[in-house]
Amino acid sequence: MTGIRVLLVDDEALMREALGDLISCDPSLDLVGSAADATEAIELARLHQPDVALLDVKIPGGGGVYAASQITTCSPSTRIIALTAYADRTTVMAMIGAGARAYLVKGSSGEKILHAVHESLVSSAPLSREAAAEVFRRLTP
Repeated sequence: MTGIRVLLVDDEALMREALGDLISCDPSLDLVGSAADATEAIELARLHQPDVALLDVKIPGGGGVYAASQITTCSPSTRIIALTAYADRTTVMAMIGAGARAYLVKGSSGEKILHAVHESLVSSAPLSREAAAEVFRRLTP
């Protein structure tokens, strides 16, 4: 494995499978692990030290915010990308506060997800339109 090392975290098996297929289509990416809950995600991050973790927010075992904060502690070079159905202000801000470098809503195109994975290594990656709107609502009076 010589590419960008990616960890997938989602409690839905079909979502993990679809994301795994997407990752495998990009020759510059290597899937190093797939987790269904926060506990498993943290352990896989500790073991594999991935470059990027695609992380759902609502997962068993403590949730995505907990998992993100623990992953950034045990694998500080891992870039967290939230990929979730939730784009409310509280969730977006909590994930960013826990270390997420990008925030995408499920339903984002495969191209956008792959772009976020690549961009997360060189800068902060994109916020989905929905997440950006919530951040700006939070920051403006």
